Amino acid sequence: MIVGKVPPEVLKEIVFKNLNIEKAHRLIIGPGVGIDAAALDFGDYVVVASTDPITGAEERIGFYAVHVNANDIATFGAEPKWFLVNILLPEGSDESTLRKIMAEIREVASSLGVSIIGGHTEVTPGLKKPIVVGTMLGEVEKEKVVIPNPRPGDAIILTKGVGIEGTSIIAHEREKELRSIFGKEFVERAKSYINEISVVREALIAREFATSMHDPTEGGVANGLHEMADINNLGFRVFKNKLIIREETKKICTFYDIDPLSLISSGALLISVPRDNAQLVVQKLESIGIKASIIGEFLAEKKRVIIENGVERPLRRPETDELWKVV
Repeated sequence: MIVGKVPPEVLKEIVFKNLNIEKAHRLIIGPGVGIDAAALDFGDYVVVASTDPITGAEERIGFYAVHVNANDIATFGAEPKWFLVNILLPEGSDESTLRKIMAEIREVASSLGVSIIGGHTEVTPGLKKPIVVGTMLGEVEKEKVVIPNPRPGDAIILTKGVGIEGTSIIAHEREKELRSIFGKEFVERAKSYINEISVVREALIAREFATSMHDPTEGGVANGLHEMADINNLGFRVFKNKLIIREETKKICTFYDIDPLSLISSGALLISVPRDNAQLVVQKLESIGIKASIIGEFLAEKKRVIIENGVERPLRRPETDELWKVV
């Protein structure tokens, strides 16, 4: 298999067939393609749990680990509360590396009101750089939980823009090269995208209206759209001119000849809402300074397309994230 997420057909054939959840106590949302967390019924409250690794970055890896996992929790309308972390260090690592990762984790967790309640730390043979795997738990009142259920005709909203996390990672990892091409100020702006990768605020606003929410991580917005559509076996139609693609992302992707729609996009949030509520959600998000755009809709018809200059073409599911072509 190639680098990146395991394809959906492999998940279904190998992974899902070996899960023993038939009698899982309290489980109300279980594993599935496009489902980034599990939800457990505890009476008046629902506990949401998610886990994600950070493998494509080395700089600020602890920062990413907390935010990426908190985002998954927030897409179910829950507030992230408790974090466990598994830190794997390459042979020869010194204590300063671990100290830096833990300081980042503590700082971000504190800013989100999250408690670090456990985990595991080791030096692992065969690694070239650290890997951090996080597990986040959160909770939400039962009536506010967002059970992923996108429907035909639902509008699709995108916040902030495509390739946010990928732009920042590339700017950090290829800083010297990019400075020589685009200059220091450009690179610093691109690096600063890292400060926007949390979607907790916008998710907790959108949950009142959302039929589903998804933070497009590996494979970017293109993969995120496919994963959302997979939940109910839907199609979608999106418009290229409605997508938010910032200057730094455009230029970096053009320079490295990569597709911004398939670049890891933590920081963006994909939201499906009934068409009549779409503009209201955009207004609510923009009222707190979060740029948002209605980019298309889900379809009962199974086609999954993007329209550019009036021409419709398939928007294919990425086989791997564009990030791996650069870092």
